Amino acid sequence: MNSLYQTSIHSLPLLGHGKVRDNYAVGDDKILIVTTDRLSAFDVVMNEPIPGKGKVLNQMSDFWFEKLGHIVPNHLTGVAPESVVAPEEVEQVKGRAVVAKRLKPIMVEAVVRGYIIGSGWKDYQDTGSICGIALPAGLQQAEKLPQPIFTPAAKAELGEHDENISFAEMEQRIGADLAAKMRDVAIALYKTAAEYAATRGIIIADTKFEFGLDDNGVMHLMDEVLTADSSRFWPADSYQPGISPPSFDKQFVRDYLETLTWGKTAPAPALPADVIEKTQAKYFEAIERLTGEKLKA
Repeated sequence: MNSLYQTSIHSLPLLGHGKVRDNYAVGDDKILIVTTDRLSAFDVVMNEPIPGKGKVLNQMSDFWFEKLGHIVPNHLTGVAPESVVAPEEVEQVKGRAVVAKRLKPIMVEAVVRGYIIGSGWKDYQDTGSICGIALPAGLQQAEKLPQPIFTPAAKAELGEHDENISFAEMEQRIGADLAAKMRDVAIALYKTAAEYAATRGIIIADTKFEFGLDDNGVMHLMDEVLTADSSRFWPADSYQPGISPPSFDKQFVRDYLETLTWGKTAPAPALPADVIEKTQAKYFEAIERLTGEKLKA
């Protein structure tokens, strides 16, 4: 399978390269978002692509946007990406791009945790809470929380680490009403998605959502949704509390990187071929298990 590490679209103005996505202006009110095969871990972009990963993420997001559209509006326009680029650029967008509404991003990520893992587990071990939210004593690693919790994070500049913030600080940054709406919508999205994923034998341990406002101040779900990059997916049939479960996501790369003496800052170390292949297989398995469909060509 061919991979796309970085786009070279010249028929539209470039807005910028993110960790994984390249964004182009489509007129004044829309944006072309192309999901490349780049992979970031610990907020550092790896040098090697994961072939087909961008198409998996794009197809996953489209799936969830449709399934969750009754909860909150989203950024999709329905405009075909192939129709807004030059003919010789169509292959760069086919299956891996969307034409979205141009929104004003809310600079706080909406993180919802249903299980205690990752940085949340470390926080709990140190403080008995996650991001200031007190939790019952005696929880094990990867245990399901009594209720999903909302732990916002301030969005960082490219290459910097997002910073966990309290809900009170979120209210100060964006206003109490918008903060409450983001929290309530994010938890509703997570619960709905988790219930569906459970029917497919998948646990969604945690996820992050991004929201933006249109010109009328209406909040929209944007960017990516419940993908293997923005969420932790665990196979339910091998799940047990007390250990870190295997994941359908880039955790495989993270685990490899943790074996290295690397400061988790750029430049990234090289990824061996077997790590790339096994990571690709994880993404492909995730889309098939979750949606019941193989990756569309």
